[in-house]
Amino acid sequence: MQDIRFHTLADGRQIAFQQLAGHGPTLVFLPGYMSDMAGSKAAAVMDFAERTGRACLLLDYSGCGQSSGDFADGTLSRWRDEVLALIAARLEPESPVLLIGSSMGGWLMLLVGQALGPRLAGMIGIAAAPDFTQWGYDADEQAVLAAGEVLRRHNPYGPEPTPTHPAFWQDGQALRQLEGEIAITAPVRLLHGQDDAEVPPAVSARLTAALRSDDVQLTLVKRGDHRLSRDGDIALLLQTITTLG
Repeated sequence: MQDIRFHTLADGRQIAFQQLAGHGPTLVFLPGYMSDMAGSKAAAVMDFAERTGRACLLLDYSGCGQSSGDFADGTLSRWRDEVLALIAARLEPESPVLLIGSSMGGWLMLLVGQALGPRLAGMIGIAAAPDFTQWGYDADEQAVLAAGEVLRRHNPYGPEPTPTHPAFWQDGQALRQLEGEIAITAPVRLLHGQDDAEVPPAVSARLTAALRSDDVQLTLVKRGDHRLSRDGDIALLLQTITTLG
């Protein structure tokens, strides 16, 4: 694994990242909600890049992992801009990028991908969760968030409840992607577990239809859960990277 370095933004935020020089479009991994570059999928992508000589860039959003900041300040817009700032600072101008987004990172990759324009070489979504601020909360929960209150829900991965802050929810509602055409024409591969209890596979089906690109493939993984982090799931991800870019 590469050493962790820090990129300082104009307002002083310190964005932790790992970078590896190499050939091909740079693999940029976008973690999920409350996740970071220490996760198993991000680590597997970096290890793959080291073994195959691929360029790779991992990062922690502000308020996550080893980056500075308060998680309560995090929004999709804020994290999108951090990703774009890091790409601008660390990669050669106009060099191609292959985005890999896990869960919420799959929503973020749509926002980053549209901003990259012709630099976008392709995208891989892993249980991509665009628009989850809409379909992921019932009416009562949305009313709590609309009133400016923090919503806390059961966390299936740890003892502490998972918070959703009203600023994140409001920003997400303004950045919904599935209600119109998504102006991305690059190749897209979507991987989704059939037994995903957090993001219905139908979300990836809706995303397939919404993307402007004609080169979109959705792979449903039998008995796959939301994380898709079993050995076979990781192998599928790495195979998909190989075939796509």
